[in-house]
Amino acid sequence: MANAVAKTKKSDVVQFDGAMFEQDAGQGNQNISSDDLALPFLKLLSGLDSVLDTHETARKGDIYNTVSGEAISGKEGLLVIPCAYQRVFIQWLPRGSGSGAPMAIYQPNDSTRPKTERSSEDNKEYVVGGDGDYIEETHQHYVLVVKEDGSTETALIAMKSTQLKKSRKWNSMIQSVTMQGKNGPFNPPRFSHIYRIKSVAEENSKGSWHGWEMSREEPIQDANIYAQAKAFSESVLSGDVVVKHENDKAENTNSDDIPF
Repeated sequence: MANAVAKTKKSDVVQFDGAMFEQDAGQGNQNISSDDLALPFLKLLSGLDSVLDTHETARKGDIYNTVSGEAISGKEGLLVIPCAYQRVFIQWLPRGSGSGAPMAIYQPNDSTRPKTERSSEDNKEYVVGGDGDYIEETHQHYVLVVKEDGSTETALIAMKSTQLKKSRKWNSMIQSVTMQGKNGPFNPPRFSHIYRIKSVAEENSKGSWHGWEMSREEPIQDANIYAQAKAFSESVLSGDVVVKHENDKAENTNSDDIPF
């Protein structure tokens, strides 16, 4: 065939120089913006999560990366650096309705946020006069995941429902860190320390589920990782990081059905 691709003999292969990757860094990605990327969510898998039906190794209570599809043992956990935090109120359509994207996202002091009434049946805050839509207070923890091989990845942990207490506990843990400097004790930046996040079994009179558990490991020792964490923090605070929420319930899963 005239257009056939010529086969390269093994003897014709030129040894590759890895420095070429660095020379061409960023090429081919010039037209990609934050709107074209998906920030991974780290979520805890419930027993009824649809991921368990298709994932070969995932188990209930594992930590799941929504972009890479990786399932990490919830018992062992993983290392993360908290880089930024946001408290928002997300308005959702009823289960099974719409595309799964939020109807709206409100800041804490947003006067346009609709009034809600808490249901005695499921303790959700339903919009007064709405069609079953509800609003969830959500704490967004932007983190830098530190992997065993030293590589890193940005991600988001969204906490709501019973996990709001865990979120406040983590924030308190972070703010309580004190270090000794030239001029005395000071509070280091949010992204100064590495934490281990795990999942733990929890229950109340209405059922059982898995929740987050956080513990502080140590200060960052690698200057490159610190620079990455700081840059990610600045990107979040400047509004450059776009979060694309999706409601699992739109996919008929129950990963967020945590008993109150």
